[in-house]
Amino acid sequence: MIRVRRSEERGHANHGWLRSKHTFSFAGYWDPQHMGFRTLRVINEDRVAPGAGFPRHPHRDMEILSYVVEGGLEHRDTLGTGSVIRPGDVQRMSAGRGIAHSEYNASRDEPVHFLQIWIEPGELGIAPGYEQKRFEPEDKRDRLRLVASRDGRDGSITVHQDVDLYASLLSPGAKVEHSLATSRGAWVQVVRGAVKLNSELLRTGDAAAVENAERFTLEGVEDAELLVFDLA
Repeated sequence: MIRVRRSEERGHANHGWLRSKHTFSFAGYWDPQHMGFRTLRVINEDRVAPGAGFPRHPHRDMEILSYVVEGGLEHRDTLGTGSVIRPGDVQRMSAGRGIAHSEYNASRDEPVHFLQIWIEPGELGIAPGYEQKRFEPEDKRDRLRLVASRDGRDGSITVHQDVDLYASLLSPGAKVEHSLATSRGAWVQVVRGAVKLNSELLRTGDAAAVENAERFTLEGVEDAELLVFDLA
């Protein structure tokens, strides 16, 4: 079964310095039909103006991933971590029993475009933590590259939840297949471009939930970038 979530149906907010689209209910956007998918709680597509950003603020008991599409995102937190996240990087911050961080556009001239992803952890009150790794375009070209997992296998970052996150850059006509174990579900998020999920056409910002299926196929229609979450 495939349930499509179209880009234009998402919630949105425009704060001037921040333009955000919410796949699931978040902040002032409330939709009881879209509260998340399994343990996937938030996918916000954010665009932050040059020099602007989120001042230091706290989090608890959430696995927070950042996936930059364009530009650079400067991160600082109360663990002492300081980094700039750029396209190809995947960052994981485990809020655990408490952490505070700030996120700013690293450029004074260009906007930053990124996805902010929240996943509910498998255990509450863990020690906060941080991890960041880079995955080159050739590693994602016309394949599903594991970039985050519970056990950190294949060089992926670790997430404190039973989830496998794959990233892909699909060329037109290229196909990849993904198998789902019994009782698991997938969330497919198109970052940009166009793909076919089985026979369903998905374009930039579109997403789909896949459940009660042994496998599904993704085919590039235009050059596309996408994320696939395989969730318990």
